[in-house]
Amino acid sequence: MTGWVAIAGLGPGRADLVTPEVTAVLAEATDVIGYIPYVARVAPRDGLTLHPTDNRVELDRALHALQLAAKGARVVVVSSGDPGVFAMASAVFEAVEAHPEYLETDIRVLPGITAMLAAAAAAGAPLGHDFCAINLSDNLKPWEMIEHRLRMAARGDFAMAFYNPRSKSRPLGFEKTLDVLREECGPDRLITFARAVSTPDQVLNTVTLGSATPEMADMRTVVIVGNAATRRVGRYVYTPRSAL
Repeated sequence: MTGWVAIAGLGPGRADLVTPEVTAVLAEATDVIGYIPYVARVAPRDGLTLHPTDNRVELDRALHALQLAAKGARVVVVSSGDPGVFAMASAVFEAVEAHPEYLETDIRVLPGITAMLAAAAAAGAPLGHDFCAINLSDNLKPWEMIEHRLRMAARGDFAMAFYNPRSKSRPLGFEKTLDVLREECGPDRLITFARAVSTPDQVLNTVTLGSATPEMADMRTVVIVGNAATRRVGRYVYTPRSAL
């Protein structure tokens, strides 16, 4: 049987937010590859081999998937959320580019509900107008690039969703992010912290930039900053569809 690679998004956390398409391809798989906590979300069964790996080995993980598929395996590379949003889809294609012998591999990208959209839905509709997503980790790009993109997005009056805001190894990056946002947007702009979104541990906290502190975010938090028109309506936060 000809092998293939499916790059699948497992959604933000809750089991019923995994799409039927992803559930079906997992039922066909012979191998599942991914970061340890994501592979742990896949139920073991006969005929399925699980390959959990540590963080920061994305290219090794991608190459392993291509090698298994070349031998006839049906491989699912799992990411949380959507695999095309700061996740494994880009890594697989980067591996294909570096190893052109795998150019003819049957590769499918299966979308999922990314944390940004789950967080926005839980809060109301803070991404109701033009928005952008920025990964605040400086592991693969310098802080100078992150700061430039923050300033340009703020000056363009985009709502912004931030992934990977603050970790133990990067305790100061989010503090600098808040400083930049206050400088560009002022202290009254609404900012929502959505932690463990869609899970039983979910916590939502919306404050102003002037009240926000770095400790409000960690690696399980998606942060959404509204544009100049974003407002509260009752317990919800929304951005009007009109820029007027």
